[in-house]
Amino acid sequence: MRDSRLLPRFRALRALRTGLLIAFALSMSACTALSVVTHSVSPDEASVPAGRYQLDPHHWNVSFDVDHFKYSRFVMRFDKTTAQLNWNAAGMEQSTVTADIDATSLDTNVPILDKMVKGPDMLDVERFPTIHFASTAFKRTADDKGELTGDLTIHGTTRPVTLTVTFKGHAPNPLTKQQTLGFSADGHFSRAQFGLSTWYPAVGNDVHVAIQAEFVAVAPDAASQ
Repeated sequence: MRDSRLLPRFRALRALRTGLLIAFALSMSACTALSVVTHSVSPDEASVPAGRYQLDPHHWNVSFDVDHFKYSRFVMRFDKTTAQLNWNAAGMEQSTVTADIDATSLDTNVPILDKMVKGPDMLDVERFPTIHFASTAFKRTADDKGELTGDLTIHGTTRPVTLTVTFKGHAPNPLTKQQTLGFSADGHFSRAQFGLSTWYPAVGNDVHVAIQAEFVAVAPDAASQ
């Protein structure tokens, strides 16, 4: 008898606890949604904490495009890239960046063409699996942009290239709370200068590079390793 009288009370308490948990989850979800909707970034480079940053593995794009029989620009993207940014408190002029593109991850959306471009007649990814870039200088051309010069290594050959870089802004990410900053970059290089003249003139010599990148702060203990 005693147990049967307590059972409704127990069920009521359990329902109340469940209701409170649901209400808490909904309130947190609403706060998160509000923080995302109202999120804004600072265009001021001075707001970026100095330190090491790495490419956000989920928010980036690197693509090359070339003339294809003069009909169009054929786009090739890469599916695997890593990059490190050493951000100086003085801003882009004193900061440096390095990037490694996995040449084996090239994706033209045409499997047979992937094989041709990655083969020995072009990138030869078995011998040269990595495309490397290391910045060497930066010249500001506007408040939020400038010309980034660096050494690009493709197919075992290193040449200087210049990219027009735009600082997109900085803020703690509303979801991860990590310090995050974004950039876009655009440039051109001659593939012939890297020993990649195969299929010319059916395939153009000028390679256009387009980059979108978000960098996130590296934890201090990770940065010291």
